[in-house]
Amino acid sequence: MFNDFKLMDDRPVYIQVKDYLKRLIIKGALQANQRLPSTRELGMLLNVSRNTVISAYAELQEDGFAYTAQGKGSYVAAGSSSVTAPSSWQMDWKTRLNGHARLAEELDLMKRGIRADKGTISFTSIAPDEKLFDLDNFKRAFLDRMSVEGDVLLNYGYAKGYKPLIDYLLRYMDHKGVDLKGKDILITNGFTEGFDIVLSALSKKNGTVICENPTHHTAIKNLKLHGFDITGIPMERDGINLRELERALSEQAYDCAYFVPSYHNPTGIVMSPEKRIELMKLMTRHQIPVIEDGFNEELRYSGSHVSPLMATAGQGNGVIYLGSFSKVLFPGLRVGWVLADRELIYYLESIKRARTIHTSTIDQSILYQYLHNGNLEKYLKKARAEYKRKYEWTLQCCKEYIPYTQLSGDGGLHLFVAFGEGFHTRELLDACSRQGVIFTPGDIFFTDGKGQHTMRLGFSRVSDENISKGIRIIGETAKQLMG
Repeated sequence: MFNDFKLMDDRPVYIQVKDYLKRLIIKGALQANQRLPSTRELGMLLNVSRNTVISAYAELQEDGFAYTAQGKGSYVAAGSSSVTAPSSWQMDWKTRLNGHARLAEELDLMKRGIRADKGTISFTSIAPDEKLFDLDNFKRAFLDRMSVEGDVLLNYGYAKGYKPLIDYLLRYMDHKGVDLKGKDILITNGFTEGFDIVLSALSKKNGTVICENPTHHTAIKNLKLHGFDITGIPMERDGINLRELERALSEQAYDCAYFVPSYHNPTGIVMSPEKRIELMKLMTRHQIPVIEDGFNEELRYSGSHVSPLMATAGQGNGVIYLGSFSKVLFPGLRVGWVLADRELIYYLESIKRARTIHTSTIDQSILYQYLHNGNLEKYLKKARAEYKRKYEWTLQCCKEYIPYTQLSGDGGLHLFVAFGEGFHTRELLDACSRQGVIFTPGDIFFTDGKGQHTMRLGFSRVSDENISKGIRIIGETAKQLMG
């Protein structure tokens, strides 16, 4: 006994000794009322100091796993070892899973995607480049906020969110041209939780949703998990095809619509101002609530600002805006928001409280302080310059090497490539992965199982050299497959 103890470098030694002894007690290797070795003896057996063992024994006693007999030493406390069941009952959990869990696993592409080996050039991510992260100002924001109300931030927060952040975001959306009369904000754990909460609150009278085709895969996944049938409307160069949309709206009723008007995922298209106005006229005429995904709105590299659909709606309350800074700031801070009619937020708050109580108050407060300190504007200036340079370089490489039929992306962190009908990008992916290059096949973004001839290229975390090298390999391999 005691010969399998191994020290690790990253934890206090006395804690490691305590945990080691606790494990022996729980497993029954050390029995109730059994005398433990003296502190000097155990120190020699484990090759640690006697003071370390004294501290470990004190911790064991504090946790109820040991007791001390005056003048006799330390002993294992009664009832601290686990009682083994008479038989090892093995549950077959697959037989206990419901359809929701099975569908979630089926739609979980992260479990089935190609794993990037070391050295692989990966165009699969559209996360921000961590090399751009503003660590110094982030640390300062953390220290500033903790010095003001650290004791409060470590306690429970409010389901609706951290009020200073809510007030900041209301001003932020006001500057985007949104009419805030009768509206309110709920803070969520990023876009995905906000979308999930909204979908769970909406009635499914028809069980149908209308959206762009292709569209955000996470949205498709959540819509299916909530039991909605999805009707996808094809895209044009300036956004959704309004003629096809109007035709679909005339054929059946929909419970809601989901749109990504800016840097649409995956096409990267920015819907034109004119089309936004016409889109909202159609939604108003058919009385269909709109869920607007404010995806990557800040990463416009050219042209003027385009107002969100919610701003286009004026004083109307039919748009639910889902916002997040994940793609431009720090995805590790899981903070997003839902801006919607005040009465709807009243109910969404109750759903949020029932599910997760509240979003991390520390995360919210640090984000607020970072924004309050005026860092967003400075960071965006630096990020836009770097991502614009990468965007233009990726665009140039695609035009030089890839035999595409259509290339789209007005900004953001990705480009969308379409080959001729009949070409299969999954075959291209298999061939490229053997050469150390991977990308995201486009069919996962389509609502109707199509798009086998498309792919998305995320460039935000790829070096200039690898962008050129990877796209050249993709292009050369595509030409070989085309014969």
